[in-house]
This record gives sequence, structure tokens and C-alpha cells, in this order.
Amino acid sequence: MTAPRIVDPSAVLGQALADASPDLMRHLLGTVINSLLSAEADAVCGAEWGQPSPERTNQRNGYRHRDLDTRVGTIDVAVPKLRQGSYFPEWLLERRKRAETALISVVATCYLLGVSTRRMDKLVESLGITSLSKSQVSRMATDLDGQVAAFRTRSLAEAGPFTFVAADALTMKVREAGRVINAVVLVATGVNGDGHREVLGCTVTTAETKEAWNVFFADLVARGLAGVRLVTSDAHRGLVEAIGANLPGASWQRCRTHYAANLMSVTPKSSWPAVKAMLHSVYDQPDAGSVHAQFDKLLDQVTAPLPAVAEHLDAARADLLAFTAFPKEIWRQIWSNNPQERLNKEIRRRTDVVGIFPDRDSVTRLVGAVLAEQHDEWTEGRRYLALDVLHRARLNLITTPETEPQEQPLALSA
Repeated sequence: MTAPRIVDPSAVLGQALADASPDLMRHLLGTVINSLLSAEADAVCGAEWGQPSPERTNQRNGYRHRDLDTRVGTIDVAVPKLRQGSYFPEWLLERRKRAETALISVVATCYLLGVSTRRMDKLVESLGITSLSKSQVSRMATDLDGQVAAFRTRSLAEAGPFTFVAADALTMKVREAGRVINAVVLVATGVNGDGHREVLGCTVTTAETKEAWNVFFADLVARGLAGVRLVTSDAHRGLVEAIGANLPGASWQRCRTHYAANLMSVTPKSSWPAVKAMLHSVYDQPDAGSVHAQFDKLLDQVTAPLPAVAEHLDAARADLLAFTAFPKEIWRQIWSNNPQERLNKEIRRRTDVVGIFPDRDSVTRLVGAVLAEQHDEWTEGRRYLALDVLHRARLNLITTPETEPQEQPLALSA
């Protein structure tokens, strides 16, 4: 007998993947394609593989392997064999000819696009597959988990030193014990020794605490994070303390965007436009000396009329102007967490589709896959920082009253 066609050929037309990472997508395509073939063969047999059922009409009998050429490489497709009749996925493969259809991209990216299990089942039904059981979706997820875990636990030693690091946290809604709670995803990125950005790691925790950040940074250090000169983040106390505890010698840059919001909270509403303009003028200066001189002028302007604002600015000065110790060409990349916020926006775009995650593992799976995809794009793209500028940023200048500035060797920098 010939297996019934349960995929409508007209439904295989979809938008092809753009800017996908070949290595990551090759694994994901193979995982999802083989899982869907197994699911369709189970539908032909009337029952899942290995499960006794009175509705079974046929049995599985191994696999035959076919190569499938795609734009992300050749994939080994395992086509299930039946004891009676035959099964051939004509919606995927043409007989005696290897071909790719847009269906591959549509189904393979459903997890990366934040499609929940329920919505994924509806998507598969719309493609002509009558059902996709929880166990079948679970098998797909298990394979994806292995790939994400390998990415999250990879060694960082060979890619370093990571001169600049940025860290931030995102909140996700998760179901636990019958309740919907907030879980926090901690994310760190860095600029590696070749000038490219990398996703250093991510983890899901109950809350953004000092202990959580300590564990997170300790894991990064254990995996090989070294050579950090500057960490950019908001002023969360636990995060700042964890940076000091795990990355000795690294400076902390307080994000200028987050700081402006903090300063606004202590500034009278009528005075904020003027204070904001003066603060922005500090960042518009051409060199480090002018930045500090303009900051002094700002303090002079607000000390008498706005003492609380002056005190707030003076307390934050060292951390807010930490970027001035590095070449001016990279100030925009290091003086705020805006590059990290753009990454967060991409994560949100994917996770908002899900809404409430069924568990923490599903958060790790989706966010980890999104970050792995972004990591590959950064690796294959142009350098984030030029090598000559990065080299100058790693030069440690030590000035004392008795000596002139001396250049420390690269190996001795933090």
C-alpha cells in the first residue's frame, strides 16, 4: 500500500529563512524534519511507534536514509519503513530526486519564533498533519535542549580576552505549581579577542539577586571568561557587587540611559529639561579632559538651586564617566546598555508570542536558541570593534606623581 498524503502540497509554500546560521539551522532542520516524518509514519500506522493499540493497522520496520540538500547544507533524512506497503514523504522529497521546500523552514523555525506547543500543533494541522502528540513534541524539544545546553556551557577560554562585557536581566512569566510567577533571565554579552560580539551565557533564576548574579558570573569565569576591563550595566546593587567579587580589576560603567532615569526621579519636573540638556552636553565633549571639565560645570550649575541633584551626580561621577579611560572611538559602544537592550528587544519579540511559559526549561530552550542564533550572526558578521582600537583599549596606563604614564604589557592587563 502507499501511505496516504496527509500534507497538502499547496501548503508547503512559505517564506524562506533569511540570515540564518548554517550550523545551527542544519541541526534544527534535521531534528524537526525527522521528528515530523516519524509522526506522519505513526499516523499511517494508526499508533505511535512502540505503543500497543487496537487501532494499529501497520508496523514500523526501520529506516532508509536519504540526503536532503538545503540552503544550510545536506541533511541526513531518516525515512521510516513499514512492514506492509510503503511510506514516502512526497511533500518533502521527490522520488529519486533531492529537493527542498519552504515547509522545512516554516516548521523548523516554529520554536525559534516562540510558537507554544498548542500553537505548534495547530500549525502542523494547518499543514495537513492531523495530530502531533505531546510525546512527539517532547522528543523534538529534547533534541533542541541538547543543542542549547552545548551552546550555554561552551568554553570561553579560546575566544578571549573579553575586554568589554555587558549584563542585563529580563523577566518572563512562568507557570509553577499551578501559579503564574515571574522568572528572571540573566544574560551577558562580550567583545572577544577578535573584535566580535559574543553571547557569553544565560540562565533562568527565581529573582535578580546578588546570589544569582554571583553564581552566574562565577560560571562564566569557570568557563574561561578573563581579561575583562569594563562591565556595562544598570545600577542593580547585587549585579554591581557580583562584578566586583568575580571580576577583580574590571571597572564598572553605569549605563548612561538608566542613570538619566534615576536622576530624573530626584529632579523637580520643571527643572528636568535643563538638567537633562546639561547632562547630555557632558557626553558631547571631544575628549576625556573636556568630559570631566563639563561635568564640573554641571555640578557648579546645580549645586545651589538643586542640592539633591548635585549630590546624586557627584556620587555617580566615577561610575558614570568610566568610559573616558578608553579610546573615544568606542565610547558609544560602552557608555550605555543600549546594544544589550536591542538584543533584549529581539528576545522579547520571540518570547511575547508564547506569553506564559509552561516551565523554566521551556524558557531556557527558547531564549537559548534565540541567543545561539544571534551569536552565530555576530560571529559571521563584521567586527564590532576594530582590532587596533581594541588593542589600545587594553593598554593599562598608570600615572603617578613621580613617573610618566607607562604602558603595561597586554599579558599583565586585567
